[in-house]
Amino acid sequence: MCGIIGYIGSRKTTEVLLKGLYALEYRGYDSAGVAITDNKDLEIIRSVGRVSKLEEKIEKEKKVNSTFGIAHTRWATNGEANEKNAHPHKIGKVTLVHNGIIENADLIKEKLINEGYKFNSDTDSEVAAALLDKYLKENDTLEAIDKMTKDLTGSFAFGIIIDGENRLYALRKDSPLLIGVGEKENFLASDITAIISYTPKYVLLDVGEVAVLEDSSLKFYKEGKEIEKEILVSDSKGVDHSKNGYDHYMLKEIMEEPVVIKRLIERYNEEENRKELDLSEYKEIDIVACGSAMYAGLVGQNLLEEFAEIKVNVYPASEYRYKKKIYNTKTLVILVSQSGETADTIAAMREAQKLGIDTLGIVNNPDSTIARETSRKILTNAGVEIAVATTKAYILQVCVLAMMAFVSGEKKGLVKEDFSIFSELPKLIKEVQDRVEEYKKIAKDIYKKESCFFIGRGLDYALCMEGSLKLKEVSYLHSEAYQAGELKHGTISLVEEGMPVLCIITNKELKDKSISNLKETEARGAKGIVITTKDLDDFDEYEKIVVPESSQYIVSMLIVPALQLLSYYVALNRGCDIDKPRNLAKSVTVE
Repeated sequence: MCGIIGYIGSRKTTEVLLKGLYALEYRGYDSAGVAITDNKDLEIIRSVGRVSKLEEKIEKEKKVNSTFGIAHTRWATNGEANEKNAHPHKIGKVTLVHNGIIENADLIKEKLINEGYKFNSDTDSEVAAALLDKYLKENDTLEAIDKMTKDLTGSFAFGIIIDGENRLYALRKDSPLLIGVGEKENFLASDITAIISYTPKYVLLDVGEVAVLEDSSLKFYKEGKEIEKEILVSDSKGVDHSKNGYDHYMLKEIMEEPVVIKRLIERYNEEENRKELDLSEYKEIDIVACGSAMYAGLVGQNLLEEFAEIKVNVYPASEYRYKKKIYNTKTLVILVSQSGETADTIAAMREAQKLGIDTLGIVNNPDSTIARETSRKILTNAGVEIAVATTKAYILQVCVLAMMAFVSGEKKGLVKEDFSIFSELPKLIKEVQDRVEEYKKIAKDIYKKESCFFIGRGLDYALCMEGSLKLKEVSYLHSEAYQAGELKHGTISLVEEGMPVLCIITNKELKDKSISNLKETEARGAKGIVITTKDLDDFDEYEKIVVPESSQYIVSMLIVPALQLLSYYVALNRGCDIDKPRNLAKSVTVE
């Protein structure tokens, strides 16, 4: 969601900015733009669509021999996805790019209009530019920035150019922003991936801090006073833009799952390392997350309750942060986030910490806010996903939670199996991936439909939630996940002739009940499709996907790639933009 990159130095500015924007494409966006200047003339170039379109436009329009500039990929919040709303925005002496949402923008805009300001876009970001320009008329830049930020409510990260000043300004409140430290050059970015190819050194801006970037100097301020900041070094590998022969990044990332799972499991083959997975001291756990991460949490809930006998609640972060918290026992709050920058999840984490509750982050980004601020963290190390819809990061979250259930249950003397069962996973996942023709066949049978259901019970229902989400994310086919036993309580009225109903069955004890529910939909014209394990497969009358027999600790991770590949091939048949689905953002840094 919305990416920022800024540069000042001796390199060709547009090349640095475009490279940064390409690195930020995975976050999801609908328009892009750059502002470049030589400190005399400033040029803004914007376009709707991919960064490649912006690059083409820059080559045609670029006139300024720039020495510094700012750039942005926008995911529309305030105002449509069109060129006038694309960033950067310029009002008076101020040119800026903005991540976040300014909640009181309309009120400020009305006052500024009465003072003579005119606006060219529908964005809240342009309002911030006008407000800063107003304060610059009677204050120096740092004082004006301080006054502007005090007037704004909401979340924001800004990269700013002021006419006549040979420097960049950066500041943030809630939305992440970092400063890249180079040799006679400096950078600002919303994500380390945008600048890692130039420097691994960076400074994290904290809330309320302002950075002033020149080519050979960096200064940091808070409340008008200069402060010292620690320079950190990232071990991020950046973004691998190769597709390794695959047609889409999503397919490549699905096929990388055996490799990243193997790497994760090998870390915990050492018994000493498994101590960080032990949650047995807690009486209750709240898993807080959004989207796919929350659905990973639902799988974790089933495993932790069943095998570690720990009460687990799963909440969407956007609800948890406003929920009345009642902690009566030894409680842990687990924050699950691929980016580690999900705004609602961060807010929930801080709410729990205010109340003295232990927090644990399951995150992919080691440089993220959640990775830094939780009491404990588990890094999944999936690498950057370029496809907006998560695949390998999700399965690693599930794997971490499954290992937590195993280790916690083992500590309590509840486990009869050996940890080595996890070592079987990479080979078994590869077996699932190799059955491509099955997924292609079923995809051809359902891609022309406009709606479908996923049904299951217990753990299988948790898997249905992610399977359904993945299908609608990438194929735009309307899909709903439902508890199999609840379908008949009203929702079955939506079943139509030929509607696909995908039933997940991995639990022998629940098998007959789930099939009974599937038959209820078939009696109303639905087309039943079963997704099950080899030991439970006696469904000759159904079209089906069958995964290998395995332990209940790992069976969910065999269903996952099957659902992902099915979604991929449905989207392929429907001609969708698989890697960058419409309207979606990877890292949701606003509420």
